[in-house]
Amino acid sequence: MIGKFPEHITEAILETLPVEISVLDADDCVLGWNRHLTRLFTRPEAALGRNVRDCHPYKSLDKIEAIISEMKAGTREKASFWIDLPVGPDKRIQKILIEFFALRDAEGKYLGCLEVGQNITPHRELTGEKRLLD
Repeated sequence: MIGKFPEHITEAILETLPVEISVLDADDCVLGWNRHLTRLFTRPEAALGRNVRDCHPYKSLDKIEAIISEMKAGTREKASFWIDLPVGPDKRIQKILIEFFALRDAEGKYLGCLEVGQNITPHRELTGEKRLLD
């Protein structure tokens, strides 16, 4: 990254991004997440510092294990999948994109994992063009 942001700007950026993120450290412990009150996948604050294996549904644990193991081994940098999820008070089905990214330092050492989730339903409905300030 070029430049350094003051901490309050970094926090504002993370809360403004139209995605929800969660971050694990190299030992698979939850460091934190953004958009606490508006998340699609809410987490209790008790999850902070806990092993990720204690925070995911049992049916997906083997997949989480495989992704993290491959990232640590350097054979995977990213994993993407999408699901249909009822969202909002009307529980309308939305398409949710979830991606995991390996976090690495400049020498390629594994630092942890970034999970990014986003409701992509509005993007899938785009047609034509909309130019800036249209």
